[in-house]
Amino acid sequence: MSIRVLLADDQALLRGTFRLLIDSCEDMVVVGEAANGQEAVELSRTHRPDIVLMDIRMPGTDGLAATAAICDDPELAGTRVLVLTMFETDEYVAQALRVGASGFLGKYVTTDALLAGIRTVAAGEALLSPGATRALITRFLTAPAPGTLLAPPERLNDLTPREREVTALAARGKSNDQIAEELFLSVLTVRSHIQRALTKLGARDRAQLVVIAYQTGLVRPTTPRP
Repeated sequence: MSIRVLLADDQALLRGTFRLLIDSCEDMVVVGEAANGQEAVELSRTHRPDIVLMDIRMPGTDGLAATAAICDDPELAGTRVLVLTMFETDEYVAQALRVGASGFLGKYVTTDALLAGIRTVAAGEALLSPGATRALITRFLTAPAPGTLLAPPERLNDLTPREREVTALAARGKSNDQIAEELFLSVLTVRSHIQRALTKLGARDRAQLVVIAYQTGLVRPTTPRP
């Protein structure tokens, strides 16, 4: 089945470019276009897309508020939001991750990276580039604003030692294949551990699992080598 994509951007030319690119792929189809956040929410409820490609800065209801509305709607549990941003260290991106976005891409991303990103998020993975993730964690995720803590630290006690280990590796940006190789497990077993951790911690997806891991202190940011 094709990945159903909704485009949300106030620039008609950019939406048109994305539509041509996505519709040219056999495994993807654009189901609608929104020029602002309110339209994105309404069209998401109408079309139930797999992915919303969401710009952050739009007139009226912005992408952040729209992301929160989509991710909070139980009827849109199967819809994932992939944020588009001009700056990967933008504070709005960190806020979007807190409210449920599954990842982000820079607007100057290559064609191949954009299509790969859509497929990655549609498959249930988080899309967080290592450099941008480090910046977000350092500036925002380890010092959450009041009311933004996704799970209290004591919730970590619900995880088994193996689930904690797998969650920590996922939070450091390891893929399921890399985790399986490092821990001498099958990829299917790693996926099972990740899914159980998501359920126990109340995380919407892998991106929120990363946020929770840092906010609760399961993983701490490392100081980059000079």
